[in-house]
Amino acid sequence: MLQLLVFTVVSVIAGMVMAVGYMGLPSLLFGVGRYSVAMELPATGGLYKSGNVSYRGQEVGRVVDVRMTDTGIEAELSLDSEVGIPADLDAQVHSRSAIGEQYVDLIPRTDAGATLLKDGDVIPLDRTSVPPDIATILDDTNRGLSAIPQENLEIVLDEGAAAVGGLGPDLARLVTGSTTLAIDARANLDPLTDLIDQSGPILDSQSKTSDSIASWAANMANLTEQIKQGDADVRGLFADAPAAAAEARQLFDRLQPSLPIMLANLTGVADVALTYHAGIEQVLVLLPQAIAILDSSLVPDLGLKTAYKGPFVTFDLNLNIPPPCMTGYLPPSQQRSPAYEDYPDRPAGDLYCRVPQDSPFNVRGARNLPCATKPGKRAPTAEMCKSDEVYVPLNDGYNWKGDPNATLSGQDVPQVRPGAPPASAAQPAPAQPPSTTVPNAEPAAPPIAFAEYDPATGSYVGPDGQLYTQSNLADDGKDQTWQSMLVPPGVG
Repeated sequence: MLQLLVFTVVSVIAGMVMAVGYMGLPSLLFGVGRYSVAMELPATGGLYKSGNVSYRGQEVGRVVDVRMTDTGIEAELSLDSEVGIPADLDAQVHSRSAIGEQYVDLIPRTDAGATLLKDGDVIPLDRTSVPPDIATILDDTNRGLSAIPQENLEIVLDEGAAAVGGLGPDLARLVTGSTTLAIDARANLDPLTDLIDQSGPILDSQSKTSDSIASWAANMANLTEQIKQGDADVRGLFADAPAAAAEARQLFDRLQPSLPIMLANLTGVADVALTYHAGIEQVLVLLPQAIAILDSSLVPDLGLKTAYKGPFVTFDLNLNIPPPCMTGYLPPSQQRSPAYEDYPDRPAGDLYCRVPQDSPFNVRGARNLPCATKPGKRAPTAEMCKSDEVYVPLNDGYNWKGDPNATLSGQDVPQVRPGAPPASAAQPAPAQPPSTTVPNAEPAAPPIAFAEYDPATGSYVGPDGQLYTQSNLADDGKDQTWQSMLVPPGVG
């Protein structure tokens, strides 16, 4: 009796384990741990009740019903609640085997973590697909074979067999590699999509530059053709190159140590050329035209039968047109006499024509020097070129009468550089003639000074700062003419 009781208990426990754990009767009968999702289909596609539902290759549910609706077919899917499936997905019906065992494959469009499917959701028709009907495939295949002449069909089969015969391992590797490539492409879908989207501008650029590409290809073809025609010379170049390299090496060895020093010094020249490359380029552009203009002056001497012999030259002297620039220089009263032979220190600051940069006076003066490091800027000094300082002229440059340095800007003459002492404090005193006496030497010429005088009174201020008056400079109220300026005072 006890044995029967134990056997009964064991049988009941085994039956419960089989019903719950293996057969899943609670979920099948009462829906425990499962939820239902509807799937709209254009046709059954061979799908049947109790078909499997897979997600990422794992079985997650079954098809519990396939019914007809007013718009097509609707399949009811019973899915496992423990597996989270994104709601943004595609549902495709596939064949598991050649005998037509259909199943539903759920393919998510987004990564996990998005909105998940829940009980009562519907997968719309535009997100589902079914395999093509086998009858349609057979009909299309039959029509394709019918297009081949019957007498040539055997040849097609034989050639097809010869083409793929013995390629089983290679085809297997091709299929395996294609599968691996597809899996990797799926894992890197976003970068591949970005690559395809961004390839448009690159392809457009190639299309827009098709003429340039064709020209480059034509030039390459021409180059290769010339190399082909000069094959002997090219071969000779390769044959003689080692000997030439050896001679060059010996030459460099003989030039030791002067060559390295020269090359080291050339680095400074290279730095200067790099800084002034724009000006050098402009010189190289204008130099051929300038040489052509100079050559045109020699046309009469080229053996031509012309009445004129000799170069074409002109000597038009435009004296004082425009007048010399006096603005920005020391006034005549502070200028040194050329009779002095000493060499005092130059005045602190810069002396140059300080009129507007667009003035016709001294157009090639220092104020219009181009700044190499700042294209478009012109300044008289390198410090002004490097800084944000803007050139300010003293005046408009038309002070032909009176003080040429008259200005309202308060600038010094000479112009003092930033950080230097004022020009008045650093201005050296006018040097005196040397006192050394040379025997039997002629006396040195007296210094010459310049001063402005008043035409009405004949008064002027001398270099010593004293006021002087010279009566013969006064006009006495008479009109002055150019003839009166040519005759001595008191004659007339």
